[in-house]
Amino acid sequence: MINNNGFIFDMDGTLVDNMMIHHKAWQIKLKELGLDYTLEEVRQTIHGKNEEILARLFGEKYTPRQRVQFAEEKEAAYREVSKQDLYAIKGLDNFLNQALLQKIPMGIGTAAPPENVTHGLAILALEKYFQTVVDAAQVSKGKPDPEVFLRVAHRINVTIERCLVFEDSPVGVATALNAGCNVVVITSTHTKEEFAHFPNVKKFINDYSEISIEEALSFIGK
Repeated sequence: MINNNGFIFDMDGTLVDNMMIHHKAWQIKLKELGLDYTLEEVRQTIHGKNEEILARLFGEKYTPRQRVQFAEEKEAAYREVSKQDLYAIKGLDNFLNQALLQKIPMGIGTAAPPENVTHGLAILALEKYFQTVVDAAQVSKGKPDPEVFLRVAHRINVTIERCLVFEDSPVGVATALNAGCNVVVITSTHTKEEFAHFPNVKKFINDYSEISIEEALSFIGK
């Protein structure tokens, strides 16, 4: 019997401990474009779909085609560096295996481009756990618009109110709030204090060894 509850996971910083690689890649690319950001400024500023990020930072300075090109260059640099430096969040395999045994439908909703998703899932051998992946190429609006999580819920055949979201960023938690979901926050990228204003955060974890399937299910619909 299919479980009537579902889990939705962000990818970067939530399944994969890779946000510092992304931050460094963005820092280098932005400096090439004339913005000399510190890593902390990158951490606070860069979120969502790449083309939307560039439009937000530079306005109309670059054409849509240029923004796509710059985004592709940044992601290609990320994939090259991460080949030797990509790791799953601690305890993830065990948590996903337990969820699979309990037949809990699971999907990924990410702002990452499809090439990065394929790259990360293949290196870490995570494909078997997820029924669907909704990436940046499959939505018209990036986070915090709830489209990405709504699409995942539809594809795993679970109502959005019966889904628990796993996220690492404030914008991801805002996306879940807009979708009507509670959240478990993985503190791989941001501090607990940065989530203080969100009513839908049910638990903070450093990694997946700190939460059981039963506890995660208890957060749904409350």
